[in-house]
Amino acid sequence: MSRAEDDPILSVEHMTMRFGGLVAINDLSFKAGRGDITALIGPNGAGKTTVFNCITGFYKPTEGRIVLAHRPEAYANLDAATMSGARAKKDGGLFLLERMPEFEIAAQAHVARTFQNIRLFGGMTVLENLMVAQHNKLMAASGYTLGGILGLSGYKRGQKEAIDKAAFWLEEVNLIDRADDPAADLPYGDQRRLEIARAMCTDPVLLCLDEPAAGLNPRESADLNTLLRKIRDEHQLSVLLIEHDMGVVMEISDHIVVLDYGTKISDGTAAFVRH
Repeated sequence: MSRAEDDPILSVEHMTMRFGGLVAINDLSFKAGRGDITALIGPNGAGKTTVFNCITGFYKPTEGRIVLAHRPEAYANLDAATMSGARAKKDGGLFLLERMPEFEIAAQAHVARTFQNIRLFGGMTVLENLMVAQHNKLMAASGYTLGGILGLSGYKRGQKEAIDKAAFWLEEVNLIDRADDPAADLPYGDQRRLEIARAMCTDPVLLCLDEPAAGLNPRESADLNTLLRKIRDEHQLSVLLIEHDMGVVMEISDHIVVLDYGTKISDGTAAFVRH
């Protein structure tokens, strides 16, 4: 049962994105439920990645509002925040993403994403890729380099916590045995799972996955389904994904939004959209 209407973590309201005379997204509204897997589907060129780019701050929408609420009660502050021109009510867990720069959406609103094309650091080890995802926390723990240089206890504690978190997610994606291998040496399906593990190391409340099953064989797609359900169920995480593999979409999605040429043409449960 989708929680999109009763308890949305993300609310996209009348979003339009124009590139000159081209309307890539046309008055789009939808909600992603807290703890749901929400799929955004449609043919190539429908505007799906443009929606992701607006949510994660790569683009600023021409019109509309994008609201992320860490807690259900945060919506009580929405009108006041909108009228005041504020970017966020961080104490209340409310974020107006269309007003925030990309780095704040990741660091403060805790929205993480992966991309259609794998973007790992191939020359770094698998473990180092997950440590890089925790760079901000490690820098703070080091006192912005001084504590790290001197080996102070605060930095050592922060480093141990970062390694423990990286090891935990490597266990979750079955890559702990490859921790010291270069990321570029991993098979394609393992690289996809490593990208998800790296995103999870940023402690997101919303995980945006852009075609995570692209290029996977049927067994790897089944493993991906299992992983995403585990992330949703055991870690109470909300997932928003773009996907062309309808086997993945229909099996794991709580809620599906269908786009065509930037316009929403269907919105509901998997069963509703299928029929």
